[in-house]
Amino acid sequence: MLYRELGQTGKKVSIIGHGCEHLDGKPYEQIKETIDAALEYGVNIFDVFMPGEEIRSHIAKALGDRRKDVMIQGHIGATDVNRQYDISRDMPTVKRYFESLLRMFGYIDFGMMFFIDSEEDYRGVFETDFVTYVEHLKKQGDIRHIGFSSHNPVTARKVIETGLPEMMLFSINPAFDMLPSEHYVFDYSEKGFGSDMFRGIDPERAELYKVCTQRQIGITVMKAFGATKLLSPDHTPYAKPLTVHQCIHYALSRPAVASVLPGCQTAAEMRDVMQYFSVGDAEKDYAEILGGVRNEFKGNCVYCSHCQPCPVEIDIAAVHRLLDTARLDPANIPASIRGQYAALGSAACIECGHCETRCPFGVPVAANVKAAAELLG
Repeated sequence: MLYRELGQTGKKVSIIGHGCEHLDGKPYEQIKETIDAALEYGVNIFDVFMPGEEIRSHIAKALGDRRKDVMIQGHIGATDVNRQYDISRDMPTVKRYFESLLRMFGYIDFGMMFFIDSEEDYRGVFETDFVTYVEHLKKQGDIRHIGFSSHNPVTARKVIETGLPEMMLFSINPAFDMLPSEHYVFDYSEKGFGSDMFRGIDPERAELYKVCTQRQIGITVMKAFGATKLLSPDHTPYAKPLTVHQCIHYALSRPAVASVLPGCQTAAEMRDVMQYFSVGDAEKDYAEILGGVRNEFKGNCVYCSHCQPCPVEIDIAAVHRLLDTARLDPANIPASIRGQYAALGSAACIECGHCETRCPFGVPVAANVKAAAELLG
């Protein structure tokens, strides 16, 4: 297992975690086998958004005294009606469900303000006592870090600009990234994708990832497989479906992403996902498939590392991530971005052109590496 720092939280999380949603309704024995398999592979972050008492208690029981070895992403405002999840901003209801979660797990590592997708969701959190309650939980130590979940890049950025959250749970996959921001991702989770709306990475999403890097907002990822639509020959918008490993690799290559949380339902599914660490780079490569849909990627780095290896060992994808972030506000580049650039130890580009001949998207690599040196060096 590999581990990454989750933004400004100071915590290192496994790059593959576990989104426990699909364990809901499963027998305890299956839940325990799946949790055990995850722990054996070094998974140390689990998302528990499900409000049902049974699934929460089963996960807590399966962890047992290993609770101290993992981090729980628990959601504030997740409730249920007739065993179906719902969203609540009614404070007595919010407190009842979250305090039940606290009793089961003792404390919550990442207290997530649940489901902030719209302006109404934003007002329901930040213009009510909801946000006061979240801050109180943090002050009391009941939650160690404040986060939030969202599927909307515009609303997510507005939440980040409040300065309150340290991290977020966001839906990321190649198809969602190319949906114009005015489209709602859940529409396509249900009915599938069509290729007609794709024009390259949506600028609002690209900007969100850069802002997260700039402000050290760590991202954990949900919906990496597009509700399995991207894995299906019948529903993918591309010429052929992506694989599990390509979807994971895509999400992990987005700026600020620390962990992908697939919703494994069995120990066998967990083992299949963990093959990510044993397959070769060619099997993780997603660049060719992204080029199979009408788009405007030309000239834009998607951090796929097709350009590697560099003869002077420049990490070209990492340089482009930092350059894209620095260009958001060149007059006020965070020290953290300069520090990350310095840590790369990048050699001077010798302009051999090897990278540009291999780039599927025509990125002017040499010019961008030079620009990064001037801006960040």
